[in-house]
Amino acid sequence: MGSAGLPAARPRAAARPAKFPDGPAPDPAGSREEHRIRTFHARRGRVTDAQAGALERHWAEWGVELDGSPLDLAGLFGDPALPVVLEIGFGMGDATARMAADDRATGILAVDVHTPGQGNLLNLADQYGLTNVRVANGDAIVLLRDMLPPASLAGLRIYFPDPWPKAKHHKRRMIQPAFLALVAPLLRPGATLHCATDWEPYAEQMLEVLSASPDFINQYGAGYAPRPDFRPMTKFERQGLAKDHIVHDLLFTRR
Repeated sequence: MGSAGLPAARPRAAARPAKFPDGPAPDPAGSREEHRIRTFHARRGRVTDAQAGALERHWAEWGVELDGSPLDLAGLFGDPALPVVLEIGFGMGDATARMAADDRATGILAVDVHTPGQGNLLNLADQYGLTNVRVANGDAIVLLRDMLPPASLAGLRIYFPDPWPKAKHHKRRMIQPAFLALVAPLLRPGATLHCATDWEPYAEQMLEVLSASPDFINQYGAGYAPRPDFRPMTKFERQGLAKDHIVHDLLFTRR
């Protein structure tokens, strides 16, 4: 068995370039994104045989293109009673898969633009029998702005987003007042917004912006949250800790 009670994953195949004519689109939203600040860089990268196979087998069933069309979460997960948490930016998907395995009564809509990561998460979901994960491709802002109805989300997770460390790029950071104003109506009262970062200046900005929002309340009074046991340690986080970075979690509740 692997961590969090998951069965050990099979060894991955050697890497090779791959194209996916029926898989995730390079730019699903098209012109909808032209006139706003980008908070991410689309990345294709090298894809292993296992990842490519998962994309080919499961994208039509478990993949979602963020093209601006209204999204029916009940239909997507096949269960109108299933609470759905949105995760923005999941990397290779290992932590997402572990959290999905630990809480199969919650659906996870996981958004990223990294093709190898999309394939890896689909492969993990297949191997571990996770029916509560869906993988979304494209700009999360399009999803939030155009595709979800009010009070449709039971939670939002944003773990280790791009810190955009240069001052001239701070406007590209995701956690901003305008972002919170966009996402707040989509979260049910009592929903948890959980952020984590190993970039100290960004953590300070997150805490300031979230604390100033009238739509959210800090679950831990006025500061950072202790590291929760339910958030798995990732390779990225271990690398940050090895560089003496301090990881901060922030847990806020939608009023």
